[in-house]
Amino acid sequence: MDERARIEDVCERLKDHYVFPDVAEKLTVYLRARLADGAYAGLDDQAFAAEVTQDLQSVNGDKHLRLRHHVDPLPEVNGESYDPEVYRIEAELNGHGIASARRLAGNVGYLETKLFYGPDIAGEALSAAMTLLATTDALLVDVRENRGGDPTTVALLISYLVDEPVHFNSIYLRDGDVTNQFWTLPYVPGRKFGADKPVWVLTSATTFSGAEDLSYSLQQLGRAKTVGAVTGGGANPRRQYKVDTHLDVTVPGGRAVNPITGTNWEGVGVRPDIPVDAEAAFGTAYALALEHVLTLGDSGVRRQVADEARLTLADLG
Repeated sequence: MDERARIEDVCERLKDHYVFPDVAEKLTVYLRARLADGAYAGLDDQAFAAEVTQDLQSVNGDKHLRLRHHVDPLPEVNGESYDPEVYRIEAELNGHGIASARRLAGNVGYLETKLFYGPDIAGEALSAAMTLLATTDALLVDVRENRGGDPTTVALLISYLVDEPVHFNSIYLRDGDVTNQFWTLPYVPGRKFGADKPVWVLTSATTFSGAEDLSYSLQQLGRAKTVGAVTGGGANPRRQYKVDTHLDVTVPGGRAVNPITGTNWEGVGVRPDIPVDAEAAFGTAYALALEHVLTLGDSGVRRQVADEARLTLADLG
């Protein structure tokens, strides 16, 4: 397929699916003008994808708008470059998106996630992780390297941190002109962490999309403090469409609408409650968690925990 056919395919996807039709029209005009000027001539697939991606993001900076190059040939299911079975295997090879779930010294829970795979794939693993951490006194949720994922997995995770069902996000979809509300679940497998113990969410510039949904939603609910750097700024959920053997285009068909703020983090990112360099986010949040632990007492069965907290806090200082 030559560059003209590829650009026309991208333009059709934009016109049919992009959540902002006026921007789609501007992008279509711009891409065709760039094509006529020879901007894409003679480029290999990887360079072509990079050049088109730069142009796709030129109007409104939407980081979910991308033409992607893949080394392996792409599958195609109903027009999308997505194979559910391959996705499931990928999740299994990546710990279902969970890099770490453990008790830190001082009885502080730590959950590090890299991607929110759907609950049908990762729900059991996430539930096991949250059940393990349920009896810790404070929780650090590390999404500094989490690039996003399924909003229903965000709902599942937040459900472990609240006691009653909570409306935490909505997503407007251009297709069908509908708005879907996202609520926490009335029941989760295993034991909840609960609504009363403190939570800190660790963020970075890499934190994106669904991970920003988690950070922003918990922040606006007043359920967690965010610690770290401003996040990537992608609030428009996308789908992926095959363009050629090794190319697909990701097109956002919706936008997040927080029920508290009436807006989202698109283009601006989630502003941390405690701004520090991303590398310092863990130590900063861990120290705050340990300080909380030391308010819970240091006699009887809590003596060992308090001793751990004091020693660790001294080491962090």
